[in-house]
Amino acid sequence: MARRNRPINMPAPYLRRVWLDPTRIPNREAYPFVLPLLRDEFELSFDKAITIIVGENGTGKSTLLEGIAVMAGYDDAGGGKGYRPVDHGRALEIMGGSLASALRASWLPRITNGWFFRAESFFSVARYLDEAARDAGGPPPDFLSHSHGEGFLRFFEERCQRQGIFIFDEPESALSPSRQIEFLKLLHRMNGTGHCQVIMATHSPVLMAYPDATLLRLTKYGLDPVSLKDTDHFKVMREFCDDPKGFVEAVIEE
Repeated sequence: MARRNRPINMPAPYLRRVWLDPTRIPNREAYPFVLPLLRDEFELSFDKAITIIVGENGTGKSTLLEGIAVMAGYDDAGGGKGYRPVDHGRALEIMGGSLASALRASWLPRITNGWFFRAESFFSVARYLDEAARDAGGPPPDFLSHSHGEGFLRFFEERCQRQGIFIFDEPESALSPSRQIEFLKLLHRMNGTGHCQVIMATHSPVLMAYPDATLLRLTKYGLDPVSLKDTDHFKVMREFCDDPKGFVEAVIEE
């Protein structure tokens, strides 16, 4: 067992490809398989250590990340392997398990360490880790004693520079613009280790701008490479920054 826990001397990405196996789909008319993303033959390849997915709400970004997370061995509500900190009966609407059962994956090699981060379940995860540390007789990490953004960043710093695959669903949700810059620096440190694979969905143009990443746009037509300046998020932000007053007046009068 100790040998298995040793770092693998190979660079990320470890998850190289995921695809939908039609023979594993129980019902084509049930969610999430009715998503446009999954209607035809779905396949996603990873050629860089960091992959960033952008797109409007409802296109299936979170569901896709949930499916990949479950396939990687994480709970679809968030956490790492072996953690189940969220009460699924009262938690988010999660469909990752259904999708994971229909996905196949190609690994080189398979990595079982890492973390699936969901902003909605962060406090449940943090509380779970604090309680687990106390039960083990050690000092708790006490993530909840910090402000929302500081707790997020401290959590990221502690958990996300070890070898593994790390999946982030909208990590900017609790981060101010300055904290998003700190998160960019953390991404850069993770990338610099050579043994962290990151798959992230975001609405933040700041996070989309990470230079050494594959940027993909999810629409009803599927996933396609996109440049930062061609994303709707960047275009809206640029229009706002060029003329904040005029922009706001125009949109509220529509």
